Amino acid sequence: MKATNQGSRTISGGEWFTGAGFGMFVHWDHASSQGIEIGWPIVGKSIIPGETEPRHKVTAEQYHSSASTFNPEKWNAAELAQMAKDSGAQYVVFTTRHHGGYSMFHTKHSDFGIQHSEFERDIVREYADAVRAQGMRVGFYYSLSDWHHDDYPKYLDSDRPYKKEHFPEADWEEMAGSPLQIDKHRRSTPEQWGRYLEYVRGQITELLTNYGAVDLLWFDGGWERSCEEWDCAGLRELIKSLQPNVIINERLHGFGDYYTPEQSMPAVAPTGPWEMCLTLGRHWGWTPDDKELKSPLRLVRTLIEVTSRGGNLLLNTGIRGDGSIDPTQREHFALIEDWMKLHQRSVIGVEPADGIDFYGPITRTQNSIYLHLLFQPVKEFTIRGLPVDRIKRVILMATGEELPYTVNFEVHHRFKPGEDRTGEMYLNSPIPSSALVDVIEIQLS
Repeated sequence: MKATNQGSRTISGGEWFTGAGFGMFVHWDHASSQGIEIGWPIVGKSIIPGETEPRHKVTAEQYHSSASTFNPEKWNAAELAQMAKDSGAQYVVFTTRHHGGYSMFHTKHSDFGIQHSEFERDIVREYADAVRAQGMRVGFYYSLSDWHHDDYPKYLDSDRPYKKEHFPEADWEEMAGSPLQIDKHRRSTPEQWGRYLEYVRGQITELLTNYGAVDLLWFDGGWERSCEEWDCAGLRELIKSLQPNVIINERLHGFGDYYTPEQSMPAVAPTGPWEMCLTLGRHWGWTPDDKELKSPLRLVRTLIEVTSRGGNLLLNTGIRGDGSIDPTQREHFALIEDWMKLHQRSVIGVEPADGIDFYGPITRTQNSIYLHLLFQPVKEFTIRGLPVDRIKRVILMATGEELPYTVNFEVHHRFKPGEDRTGEMYLNSPIPSSALVDVIEIQLS
């Protein structure tokens, strides 16, 4: 919410991020054992696009009631990391603490968390170790807001409905003096707020000190207070003093490194590093009634479209209350894996193919150009702006079939010494394979 676009195309210490292509997001806490959405039922609001009422109507007390008895005995961090690795994910981001305030790691700054549950084990440590063992980058999600902390202050049923000041349009100039700005949530006293900030800084210090190298810090919840109240500059300074190479999303009120559109891709690609976060179904946390999962075809198409615009796709899965992975969600990631086995190099480690004219998404590396056939061409099609003298061969990636082609170029244009001669390629439409999306690779010398 209230994200801001960043303008730089490079990230100091996080050069791996641009071009990473695909990551896995994991939302999970004790609420999954009740089969309800994570966090949002506390404030009685839905963040499902197009829905205003929450699907899971519980009191705040009911939401928090499963905290101490949470016992996900089937949790297997290695299994989750293997699923992420097999699907082609280059990094994983895990909810260390969501808005509901439940810490999934051992902390000295709160007794509301996994350490004080029946399970007791440090889930974040197991996650980080397992992901790192698979050679993937480790990301931590952390909510700045905490709807369970007394000093925040704690969100009560009497605080509903969710205050209008938190909606993005509350910042619009034309809303000055309107209920959107006037309808405010209870505020902490200066003493309470000072203690709360120490709590946040203490937990961030633990996460960046006790779990080895952390590659990415994914903030959320910052919209409920101003940048000055959060001391964003001070938080960034603390973070970089502990882990100089960690990269931070922009939800730290613009003090981050990359932009995170949520659920929907911008019509125009952001100018800086970016990542689109997307749910597999409708909810972020696992719920048994979330049956509206996106098709594997849509997910692969989205991955292609995002990477062709220079971004990464961060695809979410929720863990069930017993710690296991939902079989249907596992199956969706397995189908992505099947596509990735033959096509991964077209979406991982690539960049947009600016200057090449084609009717579908294009990506490229130094030695290949990838044409993604989101729509099956009829008979013959044309690609323009190719370095025609460098073309070695053209293949359909799913089958390895070599495709015949012809090229052409503008004969009167004088190319400078060392400049690629660009022109057109003509291809007959290949017979579709069984792949979710066919990709043509133009291999260059």
